[in-house]
Amino acid sequence: MTQPFSLQPLLEIMQTRSDEATRQLGKLIAAEQNQRSRLQMLEQYREEYAQRLREATADGVTRLILRNYQDFLARIDEAITQQKIAVGNSERSTRAGQDHWQTQNTRLKAIDTLSQRHDERERYRENRQEQKIQDEFSTRKYGVDKPSDD
Repeated sequence: MTQPFSLQPLLEIMQTRSDEATRQLGKLIAAEQNQRSRLQMLEQYREEYAQRLREATADGVTRLILRNYQDFLARIDEAITQQKIAVGNSERSTRAGQDHWQTQNTRLKAIDTLSQRHDERERYRENRQEQKIQDEFSTRKYGVDKPSDD
């Protein structure tokens, strides 16, 4: 009869933690991609608006309109600066999530390795026990069938 792996509850806990770390990392990666996408959108919008300003100045604009364009570009630049900070924060969170995931996976692999070794030892023990039983059976069978030399 095989002996159960004594650390099975720990293995299950580590598997749950690893799964959760994987899910969390997925969320962090998605959030980072979302932040990058927002930054890209803002930069693209700024470029389009700057192009409008260039076109407007080529056609001639009043000082008030020029000032409005410049003010709006300054606000877009500020939004881009804030978004770059958000992207940086998201990158750091993702790196921390990757580190956490790596740690959880390393721990899981360690316990899983112990579990595999336990299973191998149990199979070896069972095989030896089965071989011993077969040897005893063979010995009895041939021992009974042999004629006595008396």
